Amino acid sequence: MAPPMSANRFLDLLKDEGVTVVEVGNWREHNRNHVGPWGPVHGVMIHHTVTSGTEQTVRICRDGHSTLPGPLCHGVITKDGRVHLVGYGRSNHAGLGDDDVLRAVIAEKRLPPDNEANTDGNRHFYGFECENLGDGEDPWTDEQLDAIEKVSAAVCRHHGWTERSVIGHLEWQPGKIDPKGFTMDAMRERIGERLK
Repeated sequence: MAPPMSANRFLDLLKDEGVTVVEVGNWREHNRNHVGPWGPVHGVMIHHTVTSGTEQTVRICRDGHSTLPGPLCHGVITKDGRVHLVGYGRSNHAGLGDDDVLRAVIAEKRLPPDNEANTDGNRHFYGFECENLGDGEDPWTDEQLDAIEKVSAAVCRHHGWTERSVIGHLEWQPGKIDPKGFTMDAMRERIGERLK
């Protein structure tokens, strides 16, 4: 079982990995811990936002919207590759997902198909939302893909995890398609190379 690292350690690790970080407001204390626990943590989850524009994207991910209060992740990766820290602790990003997938992440094995939503993912995953329309046509910038690789590697290195601890939302929850526009297998390969 892995307890979440401190917010300050999280910030330091991202910077040490070469990530350009933007701290947004009181991100260290902005969370959903009052509705349930955060931890033990078992992995990193990658999403796309279905938004465009840095300011709007960061605001939505920090504050949420009428049907889902923020924060909606820990970090927002914008098109320029910057990582905007909007919350730390439990956040509304993963939702309910497949317990078989969680077991595979913990064991760092190949993921089974996600065919049920019976397990609280907000408790167990660090979450990064990435600015992209999610239509398969909005391009992913090199800077963004590099930042996804770096943040994932930084968290994995701290916890002693391999790239198998990094998943996409589409691998966790039936019906989800994010991130769309690159494959998680290709991203895990990049992360694995970085962790060598």
